[in-house]
Amino acid sequence: MSPLPPFAAVVLAGGRSARLGGQPKPQLDVGGRTMLAAVLAAVDGAGQRIVVGPPQPVPEGVVLVRESPPGGGPVPALAAGLAAVDPGTEVVAVLAADLPFVTRDLVDELRERLTADGVMVVDGTGRDQLLLGVWRAGSLRAAAAGARAHAPLRGVLGQLAVTRHRPRVPAGEPAPWTDCDTPAELDRARAAAAARLPGPTAG
Repeated sequence: MSPLPPFAAVVLAGGRSARLGGQPKPQLDVGGRTMLAAVLAAVDGAGQRIVVGPPQPVPEGVVLVRESPPGGGPVPALAAGLAAVDPGTEVVAVLAADLPFVTRDLVDELRERLTADGVMVVDGTGRDQLLLGVWRAGSLRAAAAGARAHAPLRGVLGQLAVTRHRPRVPAGEPAPWTDCDTPAELDRARAAAAARLPGPTAG
């Protein structure tokens, strides 16, 4: 199999997290690391890793940019992230920052399946996961150009030719599209992460 082309990664890490008490959602811990750290680990092979959102801790080498206007929603955030991608980069992964169980293997599966403008994950209920996909950078830039603040992301991506991927989820494993928008979802994710950790060994 031929090697996959280089890619950049844009991670959308904004939002007010009102339902989580206003805490910076990407910095919340699930399974001993922040959700942002989990997502950045899944795209560790990217030539650039760009986080879009308010000031927050990011690892060395990760670029942090802010959307305009701040809090303008995912479309301005996407545009800001794409503006920071090197012009010669042809492929970009776009992920939300609250996916504690996303993996590098899944990102690679998406990269392998990129044949049209983009490929995104479809979850177990058949719902498109708009912020879990890999795209042609040029196509994505053209679709996002001129989009207004708070415009629906689905409308932007709906202009593109998209392939959909339904990843296999092993029995007992949390789904890679698991996100954490509410306290209940966060609690379930933490419980799922705890169930995966090895227990103490007998002395």
